[in-house]
Amino acid sequence: MTKLSQPLTFKRGLTIKNRVVMAPMTTCMSFFDGVVTKDERDYYALRSGEVGAVITAAANVQENGKTWEGQLGVYDDRFIPGLSQLAGAIKRNDTKAILQLFHGGRMTNSSVLRGEQPVSASAIPAERPGAETPRALTTEEVKTLIASYKQAALRAIKAGFDGVEIHGANTYIIQQFFSPHSNQRNDEWGGGLGKRYKFINDLVDAVTEAVDNSGVSNFIIGYRFSPEEFETPGIRLADTLFLIDQLADKPLDYLHISINDYKRMSISPEYQDKTIIEYIFDQIKGRVPFIGVGDIRTKQQAEELLNSADLVALGRALLIDPHWTQKVFDGRDDLIRTKISEYDREELLIGNGTWAFMKNLMPDRLIKK
Repeated sequence: MTKLSQPLTFKRGLTIKNRVVMAPMTTCMSFFDGVVTKDERDYYALRSGEVGAVITAAANVQENGKTWEGQLGVYDDRFIPGLSQLAGAIKRNDTKAILQLFHGGRMTNSSVLRGEQPVSASAIPAERPGAETPRALTTEEVKTLIASYKQAALRAIKAGFDGVEIHGANTYIIQQFFSPHSNQRNDEWGGGLGKRYKFINDLVDAVTEAVDNSGVSNFIIGYRFSPEEFETPGIRLADTLFLIDQLADKPLDYLHISINDYKRMSISPEYQDKTIIEYIFDQIKGRVPFIGVGDIRTKQQAEELLNSADLVALGRALLIDPHWTQKVFDGRDDLIRTKISEYDREELLIGNGTWAFMKNLMPDRLIKK
């Protein structure tokens, strides 16, 4: 048995049957109001049963956290029935279901928010075309936002999920509080590196305390992060190593990097001896399981990644071949589908939102008509 097929038990007692995890990916499949659809359930069910766990697409914890149409909602109790159906669709053959908790911050726009101005740590727009200037959250609103993550985690428990992942990556609001580009506050939530970490610290404490006081057993909490930003000033690998050092001592069950290539090197000249993932893994020092990711396509690549990670997250590979995991475990790598055409979309239950993502970010995997 290879390490890839070995089970792993987290701090809070949950055991997953193997080291393969479906990475969270935007689907745009929910109803306009954030309620789960049948298409969404079927999409996840197709990719469940073989992997150890599935992490859902981002579910927004406040109504003003919505960042794209068709996004999951978890900011109200009315979402619990649909989320329960989604968790049930994922939990086939002992695959674990993890709900990703999210708020978009300045990365949304007033059109998606139906006329409401986006919010962020500070009133600074993102460096992208057409970005709107957000409104800075007040101190009380920051506290309310933290409480919203806490309530969302409790709803995930009621819905039957096996865990939640706090989405602190990809330039969304948690990262916005940590970034010197988007956080230029002068109160308790802003300033130097340690002060910009305060929001993350308090949020993680709130969520972990809520879960541990809920009475639920075997329910895990993860945290996803992006290692670097290209903005100046922006997050650099040294900042992330500080962040990881703090989080590794928190009562979290895993840390999960967001990166598009598992062999990617840092943009910082002082960190060129190893890959970013290797630096992160060495910083963790075995204190908490680490999920690596980054365009893994083959068993060999997955096993190579496990030299500097405890679990492997697959995204594009499972979009193209939902049965990648079983084919690898059966030693039939030759049967893995590596490219798809538009004619395969119906079979693979790929909706318009996911297809647009695939066309933009993985054109080399698509067969032209």
